[in-house]
Amino acid sequence: MINLSSVMARRARFLNRWHAWRATRGRGRVVAFTSSPEPRTIGSFARGRQLMAGNYLFAGSLLTAPQTAMWDLTPPDPAFAAELHGFAWLDDLAAVGDARARGAAQAWLWGWIDRFGRGQGPGWTPALTGRRLIRWINHALFLLRGTEAEQSDAFYRSLERQTRFLSKRWRGAAPGLPRFEALAGLIYASLSLEGLAELADPAVKALARECASQIDAEGGLPTRNPEELLAVFTLLTWAAAALSDAGRSTPKEHLTAIERIAPTLRSLRHADGALARFHGGGRGMEGWLDHALAAAKVRTRQPDGLAMGFARLSAGRTSVIVDAAAPPSGAASTNAHASTLAFELTSGRRPLVVNCGSGASFGLEWRRAGRATPSHSALSLVGHSSARLAEPDPHSGAEALIAGPRHVPVEIGEAADGLRFEGAHDAYLRSHGLTHARRLELTADGRGLSGEDMLLAIEGAEKRRFDKVLNAAQSKGAAFDIRFHLHPDVDATLDLGGAAISMALKSGEIWVFRHDGTHNLSLEPGVYLETTRLKPRAAQQIVLSGYAMNYATRVRWSLSKAQETAIGVRDLSIDDPYADED
Repeated sequence: MINLSSVMARRARFLNRWHAWRATRGRGRVVAFTSSPEPRTIGSFARGRQLMAGNYLFAGSLLTAPQTAMWDLTPPDPAFAAELHGFAWLDDLAAVGDARARGAAQAWLWGWIDRFGRGQGPGWTPALTGRRLIRWINHALFLLRGTEAEQSDAFYRSLERQTRFLSKRWRGAAPGLPRFEALAGLIYASLSLEGLAELADPAVKALARECASQIDAEGGLPTRNPEELLAVFTLLTWAAAALSDAGRSTPKEHLTAIERIAPTLRSLRHADGALARFHGGGRGMEGWLDHALAAAKVRTRQPDGLAMGFARLSAGRTSVIVDAAAPPSGAASTNAHASTLAFELTSGRRPLVVNCGSGASFGLEWRRAGRATPSHSALSLVGHSSARLAEPDPHSGAEALIAGPRHVPVEIGEAADGLRFEGAHDAYLRSHGLTHARRLELTADGRGLSGEDMLLAIEGAEKRRFDKVLNAAQSKGAAFDIRFHLHPDVDATLDLGGAAISMALKSGEIWVFRHDGTHNLSLEPGVYLETTRLKPRAAQQIVLSGYAMNYATRVRWSLSKAQETAIGVRDLSIDDPYADED
């Protein structure tokens, strides 16, 4: 049987090579920029120094080769190669900014031109070409300083070739972030380089269409990935700035997308300035979110309700962000997580409760594990996830998330002493006849979060299905775990008697976890997954375990910040919220 996706992928690679080769046939006409480029990207000084020392850390893999040029490396996987050819590492070398960093950047850039500049290698895809063009132009002054005329000519010729290639092949980029990268790069380059302005008009119109089709009324993406939304937002603001600098107007759809996304990103921003980590997204490079919002100059706030399917509770110095919608579906689900009703909590500048994150950079098994419900701060039935993975695509290996929740009713409002979130999902209805409901209440001063998780068999058919589960389990009930994954910097201790857990943050704050005493409380090893690390970080997780044996099972718990005296001595004698309970 012919695999259609494999055939289409081979055809796309052939067309990329063909148009890349065609783009190199003509004599270069570009010899200058229309104006002096200004760096718009943010790099990491530390990562720049690592690169200069020969430590090549990309996509979770490290190659240490101090005496080896970048293009002499053998990439361990396609993701590593993509990061090399995308040239985002130029931001890091520019952050260092000294003569040695410039020398490395120049050597690696002209090395790429010599080896891959005529259409060879994995870097000739629309998305990577768009990403690469933006970096080359952003750092052109840094790169061209002290160069000979021959090198400068080669630089401009390559920019023109890549821009012309992109004008022919941007449609080959997948909808979503890859196509936004391709179109934004094409607009940025065609307006920055002399003689290529005619290539901008079709790209401007195409980008407006992508904004209308990909950015919904809530300012969200189909993937529901916060970090990906920030990347798209950044590209749109760069493209709008390039159009403004060139004296051109920006289409209404483009500007509307920026205006919709900005307040959504504010809702997905924790108290420490980082993004909530859901559906494959990370926290974002430090300062990136604030810089992007400041550059956009959009002051509107998110209306009450959900933002890209997430609910936000914020009071005092505490932020709580909840995944309050079904996971992405269809093509957008290949990186989605089974995280419905999971939450994260940050106190001031310190994350406390987190999700494990994306394990994509640590191999297939970690990727799968990171997507499952037990890797999130949520309730899961033992041996089950709130959604499961489809069979992997034979060509790309992508695994869609399927059989997840169909209905996720949500209410957000005021509580007696703060804010309340109430939500439910039906992911366990078909297998167990159970609906999971979660209530969260954040106090007005942000010093306490109380929660209640319920497993409910409501209708007659659901009760009969649950009865079958009980019979199969010989009346033990349906085993469940409620997990609270802690950030690696949190030092947690199970108190004597096992009734509570104390958590010390590096800021000096102490938080205490308590529950209603009807279920088993434990402190277990956990992991924290970050794409910028070589391996998963060790962490801890709080686990409340029990059995659903009735048609209504209820578990109540609380997270409370310890009081502090006027002289800063912490008082851990918090009132037990369940002391008066039967």
